[in-house]
Order: sequence, then C-alpha cells, then structure tokens
Amino acid sequence: MLINPVASSSSPLGKGVAIRLNSSDEVAVALKDLPAGTELDVEARLVVVREYVPAGHKVALVDLARGAPVHKYGQVIGSTTAPVIAGEHIHLHNLSGDPAFPVLADSVFTAAEALESRTASRRTDLQCFDGIIRPDGRVATRNYIAVIPMVNCASSVARMIAEKARLEGLVAASSGLDGIIALTHASGCGMPGGDGVSQEGSRASMGLEILRRTLAGYASHPNIGGVVIVSLGCEVNQFDGHYEMPWGSETDAFHGTVNQAPFRKLGIQELGGTANAVRAGVEAVDSIVSELGRVVREPVGASELVVGLKCGASDGHSGLSANPALGAAVDVIVAQGGTAVLGETPEIYGAHHLLAARAVSEEVREALLQRISFWERYAAANGATLDENPSPGNHAGGITTIFEKSLGALAKAGTANLKQVVGYAEPVSRKGLVFMDTPGYDPVSVTGMIAGGVNTICFTTGRGSVFGSKPVPSMKLVATTQAYRLMDGDMDIDCGQIIDGRCDIEEMGHQIFDALLLMASGHLTKSERLGMGDEEIVPWHVGAVL
Repeated sequence: MLINPVASSSSPLGKGVAIRLNSSDEVAVALKDLPAGTELDVEARLVVVREYVPAGHKVALVDLARGAPVHKYGQVIGSTTAPVIAGEHIHLHNLSGDPAFPVLADSVFTAAEALESRTASRRTDLQCFDGIIRPDGRVATRNYIAVIPMVNCASSVARMIAEKARLEGLVAASSGLDGIIALTHASGCGMPGGDGVSQEGSRASMGLEILRRTLAGYASHPNIGGVVIVSLGCEVNQFDGHYEMPWGSETDAFHGTVNQAPFRKLGIQELGGTANAVRAGVEAVDSIVSELGRVVREPVGASELVVGLKCGASDGHSGLSANPALGAAVDVIVAQGGTAVLGETPEIYGAHHLLAARAVSEEVREALLQRISFWERYAAANGATLDENPSPGNHAGGITTIFEKSLGALAKAGTANLKQVVGYAEPVSRKGLVFMDTPGYDPVSVTGMIAGGVNTICFTTGRGSVFGSKPVPSMKLVATTQAYRLMDGDMDIDCGQIIDGRCDIEEMGHQIFDALLLMASGHLTKSERLGMGDEEIVPWHVGAVL
C-alpha cells in the first residue's frame, strides 16, 4: 500500500491509502480508514500503522521527540506534546498549536510579476454568463426585493411583509424577480454611538458603524432590485442617521444607493403598529414590482464575477480536494479579469505569511498584517486564543491546530497576487484576489462579503454544510464522494473525484468555473431549491450591548 507522492495540480491523487503532501512532512494524511497493521511504503522504507487512524487524520512517518515541530503542506502546524513513534496517530492527544509560525521577514515578499504570469496561463479563452445589468453598470446574478429592518424590533414586521407579499402573488413568473426577502438581524439598538460620538471621539462606535455599513451594502447590492426599509422609530440605528457611506460620500444611509433601485421606507410607530405597517409594507412592495417592470438577462463577461470564497464544516480532506480545486477555479476567474474575495481572518492565521508574500505592494501587505494583529488583540481581550478556532467537527475530521486548518483554507485562494485588503462589509473595488477581514463563523463572514459586493459564493465543506445566502447564490463543493452521496440533496459538486483519482485538481477547477457561470446565469443551486438563505444575514457584532 503506497503513500502517493505529492502531485502537481495537474496530477490525480490516485487510489492509494494515504498521501504525503510535501517531502518535508513528518506526517501523511489517511485517504481512507487505516486499521492497525496497514503497511505504508515511504520512499522504499516500510512504516506500519500502529493504531487505527480515521480517514482525513494524520499518521506519523518518522519517530518524533517531545517538542518536535510537525510539518504538513511543508509548513509547521504544531509541535508534539509527547514522544511519537512512526505509525502512530497524530492528533489532539500528542500535537499542540503553540509554537510561533514563521517570522515575516522581508525576504518572504515575492515579486508580483511571477505570480501574475502563472495565474494568467490558467485559461485565456474569454467566457460569459447571462447577468442582469444595473443602471450603474454593475452586474447582478439574482434579482430580489429586500425588506430590511433597521433594528431587531422591526424584524418580525419585515418578515410579515415579505411573507404576505409572497402569498399575494406579487412575484409573478414573468417579472424576472427571484423573490421577496426579509433581511432580518438581531441588532440595531442598545449600541453606543447613536449620538454620533463614541468614547474614542470617533463619529460612531465600531459596532454601529459595521451594522450601518452592512445594511447599506445589502440595500445597494446589485442583486437587490428594490428596497423597503422598516424602522420601529426609537432605535439607535435611526434611518436618517448620517455616516460615511462605503462609497466615500457623506450622505444618508440609504437614500440614493448606487444601483438606483426603487426605494421605500416606513415606520411602525408612525403608522400606528404592526397591522398598519404590514399593510403599508405590502403596498410598498407592490409599487416597487410595478416600477421595476420586466427584468431580463443578457450576456456579460466573466470579468463581472465577484466570487466570495468560504469554507465550513472542514475536515482533513478539505485541504486535499475541495479547497485546492476552488483555488484552481480562482486562478481561472482572475485570468478572466474577475474578482475573488477571501475572508475569515482567524482561519488564515498561521498561514498568513504565505498570503502576505503575494501582496502586490508593501501597503497591501501591511494592511493584511495589521488585521492579523487586531485579531490577536481581539481574541486576547475576550479571553480566547486563535488556536481555539477549530470546531469539534474540524477536530473529528482530522484537523488538529489552527495552523493546519489555515493552511488548508488558504488553498481556496489559488496562486494569484493579493490586490486589496478591505475591512468587514467594505466595498471591494479592485479586480483580482481581494482579502476581506471577517470572522470565521460562516453566516457572519458571508454577510460581510455580500455587503462588500460579491455576487456569487463558492462554499467548500468536508463534513457537509446546509448554508444558503440570499440574495447571493451559494454553490457547495464537498471534499469527498462519501459526503457528497450522504448529503446529495445539499451538495452541488463532488470534489472527492480528486481523492478517488477520477480527475485532477486543475480539471476540477475548470468544472467549478463552468458551474459558476451557470449559477451566475440563474441556474439554481441546491440550497436555493431548498429555500435556504433567508435567515443567514448576521452582521458582525462588535462592542458593548447596552
């Protein structure tokens, strides 16, 4: 039984039982369950598995002393907490993520030209999808009317408006509308900064600023064809509050949003309560539907793709198949002139030196490192460490430390240069690979990306996820064929074909890209068919609740 050598992205993993990802690695990853006694041939040297090692988990290839560094992907993922004998299972019981990751020396900074030329060679034939062109020139992949509450106290009313409008048949099959959604959330009041001045003397607190930026980003999103804003009337997040919009102008939070979508607002207290507000809201939706008229799709270049990259419910297989396959697709997207947005700052921690090496300028590199420093302070201030990020499911699937998880997660970003670093829910304004500072938690991370303007989501998973993300379609890429078959009603693409040797990473990347064009053209994902995505707007809540 052979350990497959590390293959190039154009070679399949084959059908071996384990894989050594880099010649410097002291561990291999089990491609299937390894019973005790399984024989592994490592460079003509026999290693016998000493205990059961589950699929996706690590097995030691050499003897290791206590405190020895352990490499995977050619990078340090932790150090041993006890002596390890070749053939033993390496996981939480004998591996810790305490050691410092590599120092970010100036020599790490890589010339942009080399990476750019590598990415550009991925695919040169220009591709198109059928998109919806908005008045400001931005391209939508879906067309929704959004009912947006300013505060959680108005969320039930917003939901009632959307439900009643749907029941009354306001979304006609001929309208080109994909639906009416209530973008409910759990915030908007009890937040410092409502008077425009925080304790630090800034114009608004961080939490309130993020909420306003997020809601404005949704209201002006190209996938939103019309907006109904619902306020209670006494909340901190007042509708007429002024703050700096994502597009840099001093303007009202929602008036004159850049896609020039039809816009209505109503106040529950002003209208005299729930019943009157719901009635007025449905009338507002009806008037927007009439104003929009028929919306049609037309061919646009793949350069109009703005793809959010997300992983969730990851396991030890994710970094072998789904994540690098998405990375190959990202290289195609960038070569086509499109944009890919990577997020989840806590889940690139320990691998961020590799991303920093791809920054196109010292300014971009420094912006990334500043966000890493913020998260170190943020975690410490809340009595946590970033190595606490891996979830119980991650651990069960074979991921031991945050460094290991981050190295696998970073594979989603392909090989392109890093062109821009933006804050949470800030607009993405550069083509190519962009990093957005978000938490790792799935709905919070994706909410920020959507507010920043992504018009499609590619979501990789190892153990399986049921995530959806209205108003943006979310395509799920699963790491193993077993998980694909188990959750075939939720998974869109089986990246386990790479592990089984049925295709290579490059081929799977092109399959993902082609599926992405179909999704952007209106082809429904499995999560959309199931109706997922109404509950997944979760703005990042930072700061005190008063």
